[in-house]
Amino acid sequence: KKYLNECIDSTFVSSVGQFVDRFEVMMAEYTGAKYAIAVVNGTAALEIALKLVGVDEQSEVITQPLSFIATCNAISYCGATPVFVDVDRDTMGLSPASLLAFLKEHTEQKQGGCYNKATGKRIAAVVPMHTFGHPCRIEEVASISKQYNISLVEDAAESLGSYYKGQHTGTFGKIAAFSFNGNKTITTGGGGMLITDDEALATRAKHVTTTAKVPHAYEFVHDEVGYNYRLPNINAALGCAQMETLATVLNNKRELALQYAAFFINQPIKFVQEMPDTHANYWLNAVILKDKQERDSFLQATNDAGVMTRPIWQLMTQLEMFKSCQKGDLSHADWLEARVVNIPSGVRL
Repeated sequence: KKYLNECIDSTFVSSVGQFVDRFEVMMAEYTGAKYAIAVVNGTAALEIALKLVGVDEQSEVITQPLSFIATCNAISYCGATPVFVDVDRDTMGLSPASLLAFLKEHTEQKQGGCYNKATGKRIAAVVPMHTFGHPCRIEEVASISKQYNISLVEDAAESLGSYYKGQHTGTFGKIAAFSFNGNKTITTGGGGMLITDDEALATRAKHVTTTAKVPHAYEFVHDEVGYNYRLPNINAALGCAQMETLATVLNNKRELALQYAAFFINQPIKFVQEMPDTHANYWLNAVILKDKQERDSFLQATNDAGVMTRPIWQLMTQLEMFKSCQKGDLSHADWLEARVVNIPSGVRL
């Protein structure tokens, strides 16, 4: 409330102001990235990240089918086509083995890039998503992407406060996107953030997300088609306050997850825990049921009792707009979709 009042008193509540700058610095310092650029939401952050690494209507993007719709929406906004490879069952994130198998079988290197043999299109990016804040095997994904000359863009929307081998998610590829939607670990109401170590990418990200306006004291000159994706200062004020409480939030979420883990250790239902070499933020807690029938019974019983639970997302490959997209074997994603349920994860629990 104090920061919001400061923001209102300053009269800078819209697209410029001290809180935007401060929020960007806080995110860069926390994640260990050199640069951070605040934008209006996580989907916009991912869209711009993809555009900055050269994703366009002539290209394809490899991603996972087990993800929130925003991942594929961002790819579609660029005019590109998603290609789906499987996830690992234990991390629920993009599988390095599946990625490598797909690239070996379906792609070839030419003209300095990786091309899909079936479509002739360039594969411009690989987009792993850290599901529910559990880091995928991102180091291996990064290595394979580099080997095949494909840009790695991390969808880190759910993973603020998550680490792989001591390194924060979102810092393994060229650029990454975070979300501050109302249900995320911290929130700015809406809001998103791009992080990168590449100064040129950061400069360009700031430019194109602020309508591509050339700096001038009073003239309005824009040197390309830009985007009005600026995060308002009043939202950034919320973000600064939230960043100051992030450690408390993460400790609270971990304490809740440990209590769940202790409870489910004697139950036939499996509780999803962080993998070796990872430190998860436990953004959303999840359990794995025996099969789809048990999952549906569990959902019905808990919601009837006033306990909000929900299934994991429907696979992107089952949605009408992505049914015809190329895909590899998705047995792990299919298995998880039939069994995974999110259970209450709020910090106030």
